Amino acid sequence: MAIARSIFLRASRSQWLAENLMRRSFARRAIKRFMPGEELSDALDAAAALSPANLGTILTKLGENLASLAEADQVRDHYLDSYDQIRERGLQRSVVSVKPTQLGLDHSLEACAGHLERLAAKAESVGSFLWIDMEDSSYVDRTLELYRRVQANHPAVGIALQAYLRRTPADLASLLPLNPIVRLVKGAYAEPPHVAFPAKRETDLAFYDLAGTMLEAAGRGRTVPIFGSHDIPLLRRIVGRAEQLGVAKGKYEIHMLYGIKMEQQRALAREGHAVATLISYGSAWFPWYMRRLAERPANVWFVMRSFLG
Repeated sequence: MAIARSIFLRASRSQWLAENLMRRSFARRAIKRFMPGEELSDALDAAAALSPANLGTILTKLGENLASLAEADQVRDHYLDSYDQIRERGLQRSVVSVKPTQLGLDHSLEACAGHLERLAAKAESVGSFLWIDMEDSSYVDRTLELYRRVQANHPAVGIALQAYLRRTPADLASLLPLNPIVRLVKGAYAEPPHVAFPAKRETDLAFYDLAGTMLEAAGRGRTVPIFGSHDIPLLRRIVGRAEQLGVAKGKYEIHMLYGIKMEQQRALAREGHAVATLISYGSAWFPWYMRRLAERPANVWFVMRSFLG
């Protein structure tokens, strides 16, 4: 399993594979499992379809590490328009998630901060929310700085933290005085063992411990914990911990990806949990797709069935 994960993470950085596989019809069929389409309209249609099941949605356009600040301006404008389209379609539980490198972080911290401020202000003006996603470990310090700057003026902004990074307990502790909204995920980038836990068991233990810290803080009104995982047994343990601490279902959320364990997502929502589905769209899907396969290499069998079918 570890070897397969390493192979997929290495493949996610291959431009040659991206250029060759993205043109293949079998690859485009396989990606349909994890994303409804490449256009914002596809994501909005999927969000509307999930709404009757009481599933909230988070919309994110794929693509990171842009070549210029001009491209970042275009991404900012796309997301500004996304909020308008979400409102026009009455999708009250749909919000937006962005990666800082989509907004020019590789080129200018200040430009990226300005874009995030614009988006946070837009979200606030329409009664919505903005998620700031976390990328690989080289971006953590800058992303946390951006979050602190934007959240100081716009409380309806959340940040993702990755449980497999050894530094995350300290990062979470530093954020708690801000009463943050934190989405805890396991992590899906290739990292050296001195930076991130190499074994799944270690990451699972770290996730549970961090979840406990977040729930304890939620009990004191200091955070809104979000648990982003498809690990149902782990989520059930966390739900049990919430019950022990007296944290009601509406005081935390569970987030999962579109196309993965959808029936379990619906079942959790029926039980009264706040559940949201992350819907990705866009043409730059190859690196993201490889990271999804790395999270669960058994998904390769689905790709093979798509190829044979």
